[in-house]
Amino acid sequence: MRVAVAGLGTVAQTVHLPLLERLADRFTVAALADLSPGLLRQTGERLGVPEAQRFTEVGTMLDHGGFDAVMLLTSGSHVPDALDALRRGHTVLAEKPLGYAHGELAGLLAADGPDAGLADRLMVGYMKQYDPATRRLVELLAAAGGPEAVHSVEVTVLHPSAEAQLAFARLPAPPGDVDPATLAALATAQQLPLTAALGAEAAPEVRTLYGITMNSVCHELSLIRLLAGAPAGVDHAALWRAPSAGEGDPPSVELAGTLAHGGRFGIRWLYQPDYPAYRETVTVHHATGSLELVFPSPYRLNVPTTLTVTGGGEESEHRTVHTSPSGGFEAELVAFHELATRGTPPLSGVDEAAADITFAQQAVARLAAVHGHALTGEAAHA
Repeated sequence: MRVAVAGLGTVAQTVHLPLLERLADRFTVAALADLSPGLLRQTGERLGVPEAQRFTEVGTMLDHGGFDAVMLLTSGSHVPDALDALRRGHTVLAEKPLGYAHGELAGLLAADGPDAGLADRLMVGYMKQYDPATRRLVELLAAAGGPEAVHSVEVTVLHPSAEAQLAFARLPAPPGDVDPATLAALATAQQLPLTAALGAEAAPEVRTLYGITMNSVCHELSLIRLLAGAPAGVDHAALWRAPSAGEGDPPSVELAGTLAHGGRFGIRWLYQPDYPAYRETVTVHHATGSLELVFPSPYRLNVPTTLTVTGGGEESEHRTVHTSPSGGFEAELVAFHELATRGTPPLSGVDEAAADITFAQQAVARLAAVHGHALTGEAAHA
């Protein structure tokens, strides 16, 4: 399958492009797009993509064609490019988040009209849902009674700095050749959906929580939805800073609320810049035991996720540990190929992207209510 890749930044260089090469029996990289001419040249030469198939604008790449599917690995909202690619008949994998406001998704959610059904060919990139360890947990949870049997889901993310996580990759410094005017225009455009979601005068804490939830905590939300259904609401939201955090570092986040079937969830996203390694732990407690996933840094392709199964009875406990040689990103790409070639539905699409927005707006509405901040965008009605 011929695939076009838009956005050649960190996640593309460390994860997606190496995996596309590994999966050469399924994929051929047929076109590239990035704002940086230097990065385009370096990546195109390495992958053997002809110069005529390298573009500094996604729209120009879509106009040119010559591929079957599109991977949108760019920053910010992916809705405009996703809709453009879908209208041209391509299957699309969009990195998270798909968009930042409900209003953005209207075209993709259309039940009738010219865009109806387009979203059937759209996958949103929540690779942790596809991890073999996660899939095994889903099977075991189904045997234990499924989402209705879940008593609680507890998530803890230990998040070092990006520099610490990426030191092993030895990525070259970006060429620094993107036109400043282009960057300024892009930054302005990226603020539009945030303003629609939160209003023009949203407090800094509100914008910070919304950004962390939509850009990072959304991975944890995707797992909670898969395992226990979409959360029914958020009744606690807090921000605070680690003792070692610098002035420009993000705060840590704590969110809690009710699950779809009456249980509880808790998410602690802890930004600790000097922590030795990224680690995410997801624990599901159900009627007869517990299931625990431990994810390593997403940038380390050959480090497996671990699933620990705890069960037993009458004060006799046993534990079983499962690992897999492949990870979520690779399984996600295989599923993307299945979507494009066989129409196999993805685990997350536009409905799940909308659920992320709903949750994030509930979270900031809760934070705003506690601290007396005004909300005038979509979140004012969350």
